[in-house]
Amino acid sequence: MAETSTVARPYARAAFEYAREHEALENWSEWLGKLGQVVAVRDVQKLLSSPSLTPERKVALIVELAEAKIDESVHRFLEALGEKGRLNTLTVIAEQFELLRAEHEKRVEVIVVSAYELDDKQQQKLAGALKKRLNREISITTQVDSKLIGGVILRAGDTVIDGSVRGRLNRLSEALTA
Repeated sequence: MAETSTVARPYARAAFEYAREHEALENWSEWLGKLGQVVAVRDVQKLLSSPSLTPERKVALIVELAEAKIDESVHRFLEALGEKGRLNTLTVIAEQFELLRAEHEKRVEVIVVSAYELDDKQQQKLAGALKKRLNREISITTQVDSKLIGGVILRAGDTVIDGSVRGRLNRLSEALTA
């Protein structure tokens, strides 16, 4: 997967820069998301690896399966990927595009895992504290894991904050056995 990420990164950056310059981030995000979902399907991956299909035909198949009305710039982007044999990286390109977009828009998706369901007031309070700490717009997705006993675990990108009772007990156990 690291190789695919490395290959996809310059394409994602190029797509992002083009979309940003043309004020089309939302459209490109939607298009790449749809196209990436199509490419993620195993049968489509088999088609993309087929030497009997031309790059143009592969691009046409992806667009048709995505049922996306893409503009000319996206079509040229797909043709470039096809010529280089990189259509199979579209899913990763879409993911990296979204990361670049989130960074540009100063927003972050935070996953909150708690022992109990959080009500709206608790979510808003948590989002406010995180917005202040991370200096970003916050979008919260909540999950419930009763094994946590109490507290929460926050995941924002690469950052994980474990404020759960289970986490504290694990750290205490490690300290006592060290």
